[in-house]
Amino acid sequence: MPREGTGPDFIEALARGLEVITAFRPNQPAMTLAEVASAANLARPTARRILLTLEELGYVRAAERGYSLTPRVLDLGVAYVRSTGLWEIARPHLERLVARTNESCSIAQLDGSDIVYVARVAVPKIVSLAVQIGTRFPALPTSLGKVQLAALPPDELDAVLAQPTRSGLVARWQPGRAERDAELREVRARGWALTDEQLTLGIRSVAAPLRDGTGRVIAGVNVNCHAAETAVERLLEHHLPLLLQAAGDISADFARLQDVPHVTVPAVS
Repeated sequence: MPREGTGPDFIEALARGLEVITAFRPNQPAMTLAEVASAANLARPTARRILLTLEELGYVRAAERGYSLTPRVLDLGVAYVRSTGLWEIARPHLERLVARTNESCSIAQLDGSDIVYVARVAVPKIVSLAVQIGTRFPALPTSLGKVQLAALPPDELDAVLAQPTRSGLVARWQPGRAERDAELREVRARGWALTDEQLTLGIRSVAAPLRDGTGRVIAGVNVNCHAAETAVERLLEHHLPLLLQAAGDISADFARLQDVPHVTVPAVS
């Protein structure tokens, strides 16, 4: 079935190739040709040609029961992270925050109704949240998601949350509209968000928004811990002030980066 683009410059083949890459879901590292074709809504011959092209480019490899992605796919996500400059700015602040809290700290951005992790400094723990760059969770039951959802206008918030999650997870907390709006009003008023085992059992976290030079919320930064190890009181009384300081410092550095003039120097032939 032809893909619907936005104009004559829309490249359907490129759209199909990206759909094949995103057809590979969590806990499904290998897929048969038939499974890929079904997930991407493509005819099997079309899916096969795309997979063979991606294999030649190094993004897919032949697996025991079909095909699997290669680590080269991470280059696509890393290109985004590097292009924003956010990781380079945030890294020393995250490392300092981890050293002072002895807990893992992360940055995530909204993508539809989900958050996607774009930076993380982890602390080895016996029990920890399985997160890496590119990990996706439903936004609403996470502290990282709440601080970003709270910054959206009502109409945009409804449109964002109407999109189905692509995380493959069902959160423990499933609030109605009134409860959701009350929670986000509180987050908006105090400037930070807490989740206590709302995403999954054992995980609690606190997050603050990251802003650009115009004051727009562009991401969230958090400290997360295991409920059996860290009490809510410890999270709020000790970790939260350090987190708010780090969030302010990252935002200030990012704003300064945006103000730096960017000059393109022509190559010397």
